[in-house]
Amino acid sequence: DLALNAAHAAFPAWSAVSIDERAAHLNRAAGLLEERMPFFMAILSKEAGKTIAACESEVREAIDFCRYYAVSAQENLKPIHLPGPTGESNQLFMKGRGVFVCISPWNFPLAIFMGQVVAALVAGNVVLAKPADQTPIIAFEAIKLLHDAGIPTDALHLLTGRGSVIGARLLPDNRIAGVM
Repeated sequence: DLALNAAHAAFPAWSAVSIDERAAHLNRAAGLLEERMPFFMAILSKEAGKTIAACESEVREAIDFCRYYAVSAQENLKPIHLPGPTGESNQLFMKGRGVFVCISPWNFPLAIFMGQVVAALVAGNVVLAKPADQTPIIAFEAIKLLHDAGIPTDALHLLTGRGSVIGARLLPDNRIAGVM
C-alpha cells in the first residue's frame, strides 16, 4: 500500500520530465551496467544458476534494452506537429498512463526485468516492479542501479514476495494503469 500510494503520488512529476531526460537516465543505466557487469554476472550465476556465458549475454541484453528504449522513446514519443487545414495548430502527443506493475519471470531475471521496467519508465509511467520469487537479489541490485542512474525513488519501487499475494492486492486497484 505504501509503495502504491507513493508511486501514484509521484506520477504527475515523473510524467512531466522530458523524454530526453528520461532517455538520458536509461543511457546512464546502460553505462552503469557495463561498468558493473562482473558484479551482475556474479549475482546471476549464484542466484539464478546461470553459466558465465549466459550471465554475460543476459547483462548485455539488459544494456541493449536500456539503450533501445531510450532511442525508441526519443524517436517515437516526442510531440508531432500536424498540418492544420484551416490554419489551426494540431499536435499529436503521447503521455504516460500512470502506475505500471512489472512482473518478471525467473528465467531472465535481469534482462526481462530491466526491459519491462525501463520501457514503462521512459514512456512516463511510474513502476512497481515485482521480480520472480526465485530471483529478488538481482532485481534489488537492478533497482539500485536505476536509482543511481537518476530514476527517482518515488517513481520506481521494488516489491518482493509471493506473486499471488502482491498481485491479489495490486491488480484490482483502479490506480493501476497497466501490467507487464
